[in-house]
Amino acid sequence: MAKNYYDITLAMAGITQAARLVQQLAHDGQLDQEAFHTSLNSLLQMDPASTLAVFGGEERNLKMGLETLLGVLNANNKGLAAELTRYTISLMVLERKLNADKSAMNTLGERLNQLERQLVHFELGSETIISSLAGIYVDVVAPLGPRIQVTGSPAILQNPQVQAKVRATLLAGIRAAVLWQQVGGSRLQLMFSRNRLLKQAQNIVAHC
Repeated sequence: MAKNYYDITLAMAGITQAARLVQQLAHDGQLDQEAFHTSLNSLLQMDPASTLAVFGGEERNLKMGLETLLGVLNANNKGLAAELTRYTISLMVLERKLNADKSAMNTLGERLNQLERQLVHFELGSETIISSLAGIYVDVVAPLGPRIQVTGSPAILQNPQVQAKVRATLLAGIRAAVLWQQVGGSRLQLMFSRNRLLKQAQNIVAHC
């Protein structure tokens, strides 16, 4: 069956957007709020009508992720570019571990469903919700290993609020990686279909 590279590229951009947000947090303690909201909101899309619907139905919501993906696909793999590639691959590896553990998948679904009750009282970007999402990552995803090593400013990374945002963002990256597998993504494409992914990402960015 022919692969839908549009959907695969969008899902990959969801992964790389999470990777870039983690990098921003780890180095600066700040992040792009719109991209962050898109990533967090993707965790609530349990039965989306399309791949794009997971990310709010607008290609521009993934602009940061698409630009990061172009960087990863073109990467000379030094410095910050290597960091983004490492986060992206690590999220893909962790998703495979999650997918192989049906109990963890079920628990993840249940915990995300419970968030709906909290969202009646708290905003998506509130400390309470971010803390809940971070807790889901720590309890359900992180134990599956391997641990994603986040590098940046040690002083910034010691801040509990930054730590919670990093974990919530990694959970969103896992969500995108699950979607990426569902629409036909595979790590072999990074080696053998790189030009197709690159061209598709360039075409979508041109629309944003």
